[in-house]
Order: sequence, then C-alpha cells, then structure tokens
Amino acid sequence: MKNNVLVAIMNNLSDFQIARDRHWYRIPVSSAKRMLNHVWPPEWLAFYHTKVFKEIAYSIRYFSKIRNISIVKRSDLFPEIPFLKNANKKYFKLSLNPLSELNKPIYSRRQRRIVFIPTTMKKFSTATEINDLFSGSPLEDRLWASFKQLEIPAQRQKMVTVFPHRYSLDFSLYCARGNIDIETDGDRWHHNPRAAEQDNRRNNDLSTSGWYVLRFNSQQINNQMNTYCLPSIVKNINYLGGIETNLHEFRQIELCVTKNNASVEWIQ
Repeated sequence: MKNNVLVAIMNNLSDFQIARDRHWYRIPVSSAKRMLNHVWPPEWLAFYHTKVFKEIAYSIRYFSKIRNISIVKRSDLFPEIPFLKNANKKYFKLSLNPLSELNKPIYSRRQRRIVFIPTTMKKFSTATEINDLFSGSPLEDRLWASFKQLEIPAQRQKMVTVFPHRYSLDFSLYCARGNIDIETDGDRWHHNPRAAEQDNRRNNDLSTSGWYVLRFNSQQINNQMNTYCLPSIVKNINYLGGIETNLHEFRQIELCVTKNNASVEWIQ
C-alpha cells in the first residue's frame, strides 16, 4: 500500500498560521530529495506540533489534502520581505485545502523530535500514537502488534547517533540501566555477507554506546513470538531494571504465556 500521507514537522507558530490561513506549506527541495525521494509526491499532509505549541505539543491534530505542488524560490513565498535571506533557495510549495482537525489527536509518548513520517491513509486514520504510523516490514508490523497488545512502550524507527554514524533502530526500549535495540532480520538481507559485516559494525557501535542489541529472524517472529521472542525481550527488560512506562518512571514485567496468547503483569 502506497505511503500517500506525509506527516511533517510544525515547529513555528507563523508557519502554522500560513498553513491555516494562506493554505500552503513549504519543504526545501534539497530536504525532500534527500529524505523523501522514495515517497514523493504525497497526496495528504499532516502536521506534528513541537514544544512551541505548548498544550498541543508533541501531537498530530491537523491535516489537509494537497491540491498542488510547485517549485518556487524563497523570495516568491515571502515577496513582502525585502532583502530576504536565502532569497534564491528553492522550495516545494504544497498548496493545501483548508485544514481539517482529527477527532482524536495522535500523540508521541516520548515527545520525540520528528521531521517527516511517510505513512498510509489506513494507518493515519486508525493511529492512536506516533509509532502506529511507521510503515515497516511485515516482521516489524507483527512485532509491533505484539507490543501494542501487551502495552509494552516500544519506540519505532528511532534515529540514534553514534559518531560518526547514524542508525535507525527497528524498535527501542528505554530501561533504568540501559536501552534495548530490537531488530527484525529478513532472510534475504541477512544471507548477504556484506549485510552481515554492516550489522557487525552497527552492533559494535551501539554496544559501545550502552545499547543492548537483540535480533530476531523471520522464523522466530512468525513461529516463536510467545515462546522465544517476547520472553527474551522481557528478561532483558528486567535485567536492566525495568522499562520506562512514563518519563523517568521504570517498572519490571512478568510475562504470562498460555497456549495461544501472552499477557503481561506490571511489577512495582
């Protein structure tokens, strides 16, 4: 299913006024080509509000259908400002319909810094939190469904900088005495010797920075979710002093597995 919805950062009050009253939003052409080339052009635009919006910060509340996309100079966007800095810088101008408001906001549990999230309209229309929006592999989606069912507060596709590299983590869990990176390994990718070498360097970099790395392949996720994957994750959570349930509050977990399903009990 095509990622036809783009969630974009809204970190400026005046930019939101422009989107609301003048019905357009801008994205630097260079940023779109670097970060969004594989999902361009979007059909819908939604806004993720940052801390400057105070009571509605770290949430998605407004969205719009995109009417047209054109390339313009910065000076074309703001002709009323003389001697405009970077006047010749090129932007995609996304012309919008009047903004619509979601019935229920989509929140970021960890108050994440997010620039763009490409997603599908199906995921956007049913999401209750930011992590529901990410479009991952079927293995990622399966593991995320288990985390949601058990109310384990994982974060999806978190970017981590380990100088000089930046890594995208499939899932991150924040614990009292360290953090856990959980990776879902598709068979095609990890039968490649070059991929294995990259994974080895990545694991070493993250471990050096205090991350515990757990990797699960397709057979384990599809056939051993309750008997191997989830018990391994819970053991590591408890070994590291419990998972962060609210900012700076940590609790341990007891995993209860029956023949067909799993549940968790939160331990003080």
